[in-house]
Amino acid sequence: MTTVSVDEPADQDRKAPGRPRNAQADRAIIQAVFDLLSSGLSAGALSIEAVAAKAGVGKATIYRRWANKEALLVDAVATMKGPLPEPAGESVRDDLVMLVAAMRKKRMADYGKVTACLLPELARSPEMRRIYQGVIEPRREIMRGVLRRGVETGELRADLDVELTLLMLSGPTVAQNVLNWNPLVGDDGFAEALVDAVLRGAAA
Repeated sequence: MTTVSVDEPADQDRKAPGRPRNAQADRAIIQAVFDLLSSGLSAGALSIEAVAAKAGVGKATIYRRWANKEALLVDAVATMKGPLPEPAGESVRDDLVMLVAAMRKKRMADYGKVTACLLPELARSPEMRRIYQGVIEPRREIMRGVLRRGVETGELRADLDVELTLLMLSGPTVAQNVLNWNPLVGDDGFAEALVDAVLRGAAA
């Protein structure tokens, strides 16, 4: 049986430093991060060597893409979260339900395990937090935009605290994703129930 390596030959790197990245290697590296974290390895204990061995690539292949482990972890988070959602812009409630549902959507079976392994690293490393903010802040800004629009259109209270409302929507969602806070709460209806509960205090 023929084995296909996802690594990249070093002599090619010297001959063509500007050549396109190997998408197969990219996927293998990111998947290796997911596999290692979901197996119980902490983000702090994760190493480039371990990722390279798991992905079947050389360390140089990883370092050509990511300057350090922190940058690799953040790219893995961005991949796990998927593309930025796009609100329809017709109803504040509908847009908020869509955004919360997008946060709840499991793009991988061990989403909660991987996120839980990243949290200690975020608490420990200011640099990791700074880079991580670059991933989640665009998503927060989309929700802020929906809330601000609701204030402008009169759907939401004129004195609404946008940042607190954002926290009230995202906090329970993260807790449910990571901790399975209430095992009786499934994906069906969670977004609607949470948004409606928050809107009872936020609606005009």
